[in-house]
Amino acid sequence: MTIPGNVGSFPLGTRSVGRLGYGAMQLAGPGVFGPPRDPDAARAVLREAVASGVDHIDTSDFYGPHVTNGLIREALHPYPDDLVIVTKLGARRGDDASWNPAMSAAELTSAVHDNLRNLGLDALEVANLRIMGGGAHGPSEGSIEEPLTVLAELQRQGLIRHLGLSNVTPTQVAQGRGIAPIVCVQNLYNLAHREDDALLDALAADGIAYVPFFPLGGFTPLQSTILSEVAAELGATPMQVALAWLLHRAPNILLIPGTSSLAHLRDNLAAGGIALPPEVIARLDGIGSTARQAT
Repeated sequence: MTIPGNVGSFPLGTRSVGRLGYGAMQLAGPGVFGPPRDPDAARAVLREAVASGVDHIDTSDFYGPHVTNGLIREALHPYPDDLVIVTKLGARRGDDASWNPAMSAAELTSAVHDNLRNLGLDALEVANLRIMGGGAHGPSEGSIEEPLTVLAELQRQGLIRHLGLSNVTPTQVAQGRGIAPIVCVQNLYNLAHREDDALLDALAADGIAYVPFFPLGGFTPLQSTILSEVAAELGATPMQVALAWLLHRAPNILLIPGTSSLAHLRDNLAAGGIALPPEVIARLDGIGSTARQAT
């Protein structure tokens, strides 16, 4: 299974990556905590992803913690020249598997060095500042100047090549772009959660990548029914249709669907070959309208 050729690519910093990438979060244990039940299977998924043409892997050293980065290094190092590994900074895991902010200068600096060591890299190609706020997966307003300034200084030292932002508001994106060049934004976005529509289009106009997480997160039974009906008509899975819709939505969207299963990996990569006729896109767009009315 290789990524269909019609998926295309988009700039990520000074590199260009395929629009179907891979997210490593699910390679850790249950709740993204501890090691996987089958490390060999996890490494096999990583190797097949790269062998299939994936050149963009999203990870973080707080997955596990210190689990997914080690698996990536074991499976793929020395890395192919075209592979771009993107990591996230700004959180730490508690002993109880809790997710906690880690935004001080000392914590961010330590996290950069942890990522470098565990990935086996001299510099992080892209590091996203992940803002922990607004509940589990939603942003909240607040200044990001202090932590982003710390990362900008580490960038000047050569430890980070490019900076991105994750779980942020449009105001924070604007503030961040005033501090340092931002090459990507990673936020919650899918068929049902489209609060970032305007931000997504503005970033596309400026050539900045947008990386949606939870492509099926937060769907109601009604919305899932619509998606399932469309998927059945197209001979695809709901996840494949949701991914295909995101690829159609905007050229700057880079997908990072995650899985610990080879079969699901192949299904995800096949989503790039699904053509969505205009009338199908209109029906899928209606899921977002239904979600907005429900709230």
